[in-house]
Amino acid sequence: MGVLRSLRQLWVQVLIGTVLGALVGWLWPEFGAALKPLGDAFIKLVKMAIAPVIFCTVAAGIARMSDLKAFGRLGLRTLVYFEVVSTFALVIGLVVGTVLHPGAGFNIDPATLDPKIGAGYAAKAAHGQGLVDYLMNLIPDTFVGAFAGGDLLQVLLIAILTGFACTGLGAFGDRAAGVLEAIAKLFFGIIGVIVRLAPLGAFGAMAFTIGKFGLGSLVNLGAVVGVFFAASTLFVLIVLGAIARVCGFSILKFLAYIRDELLIVLGASSSEAALPLIMAKLERLGAGKTTVGLVIPTGYSFNLDGTNIYMTLATLFLAQATNTPLSLGQEATLLGVAMLTSKGASGVAGAGFITLAATLAVIPDLPIAALGLLVGVDRFMSAGRALTNFVGNGVGTLVIARWEGDLDREKLTAELDRGPGDEVALLDSVEAG
Repeated sequence: MGVLRSLRQLWVQVLIGTVLGALVGWLWPEFGAALKPLGDAFIKLVKMAIAPVIFCTVAAGIARMSDLKAFGRLGLRTLVYFEVVSTFALVIGLVVGTVLHPGAGFNIDPATLDPKIGAGYAAKAAHGQGLVDYLMNLIPDTFVGAFAGGDLLQVLLIAILTGFACTGLGAFGDRAAGVLEAIAKLFFGIIGVIVRLAPLGAFGAMAFTIGKFGLGSLVNLGAVVGVFFAASTLFVLIVLGAIARVCGFSILKFLAYIRDELLIVLGASSSEAALPLIMAKLERLGAGKTTVGLVIPTGYSFNLDGTNIYMTLATLFLAQATNTPLSLGQEATLLGVAMLTSKGASGVAGAGFITLAATLAVIPDLPIAALGLLVGVDRFMSAGRALTNFVGNGVGTLVIARWEGDLDREKLTAELDRGPGDEVALLDSVEAG
């Protein structure tokens, strides 16, 4: 009975799916690579329901707020926190890369690399926008356009506008907020059904990764992958751990509490895959619904700690592997540009590689063709980026909620001490809204 009960736990199912996917990709590479649609379909199903959940949650939350100045303060504090922590992430990537030298000894001549690979990603990065264009892109062409495109910042913008409108409509605004809350329950129910497919999605994603790139690519470039995961672990345990401790909770207990979501993110290599579940868990930990609804989607564009670590560390790796020395001035430029290029990077697998191409463009001494060195292992590093981004946004939400006085600290302590509990019950509660 104990084994059967364990098999009902989502994290166990996802772990089994991931292991089986790795075995299939290793033993039957072509078949494993062909299973990519399973992972992609799961991510698309989750993304399909994310935008309505964010819109309804944020709009209804603002509509219920009695002090709109508090909302403005919440937004400002969120952005300040994100910028400070993101800077720590960039610096850690730079320091770890400088100390451990993961690219030392490769001695690769850039002339021997295929320029087409790097040029392809550079071309995608070239389509990036300037600051004015980026800000203009936050405004959707139509109200429903934000939902059709799945841009979380656009959805957040119209949710804020809708919430403000409701606050000025008196009794009608209250009724509209009630309708939004009811719709949110419906979409949480949809997500509760979709998330049960996470083991299948993890199976397909891992089978594709191993089947497409093979374990050989991971062995050959194991140093940079290992250093990246070490830097990310250092950031989570030391930086986020210290922040969590100051705010009154243990980072280790928090990681244990979100183990299911971490495995989903690992299997799918996408932090968006578990976004609705982490929102439900953060509320269960005592964070206010409005704070969760604002901080989480904003963090997916402005608090990409794992992506920041990756960009500085990967740039140093490529420079070391091609024997391209970087001056202190170039490293400082790298920090500044990486802070900008990381903004708006999606939680979907592979986006960090494109932002890396955009970052490399400011260091002309480093050939863009060097990107080809990381193609074979980027999928593995993408999982690390997604995990770190995910944890960073979860911790950030609790910190900002406490900063705002919107965190039930007794409930937080009790829940973390109790542990994640029965995840089947959590899924049932999500489906019930």
